[in-house]
Amino acid sequence: MAQDIGIGDEVMLTVTILKLLGNGRASVSIPSYSFPFSIEPPPKAKRGDKLQITGEVTHVDHDADKVTVKIGGVVKVDADRVILLKKYRPPLRRTPLGDRPD
Repeated sequence: MAQDIGIGDEVMLTVTILKLLGNGRASVSIPSYSFPFSIEPPPKAKRGDKLQITGEVTHVDHDADKVTVKIGGVVKVDADRVILLKKYRPPLRRTPLGDRPD
C-alpha cells in the first residue's frame, strides 16, 4: 500500500457519470468497483463528467490491498484508487487516568 491509510481516514475517489437517471440521481462508475452505484449529482452535471467524492475508511484489507469506503453506501476499492485527504486523529483525554476523582 503506497499510502498509510487507516480506519477513520477521510479519502477521495474519482468517479465518472455514466448516465443521469430520472429521479434526480446519476449512475456512476467507480474504478475497481464492479457494481452499479448512484449519487446525487451537482447541478449542470452531464454524462462523462468526472467528479471527486469524499468518504470515510471503514475497513482496510492489507493482504488484498483493498479499502472499504463509506460514501453514502459502502464500496470496496483498490487502495491505489483512493487519495488520502485527512488522517484520523483520536480525541485526547481531558484528564489523565491517575487524576480521576473517585
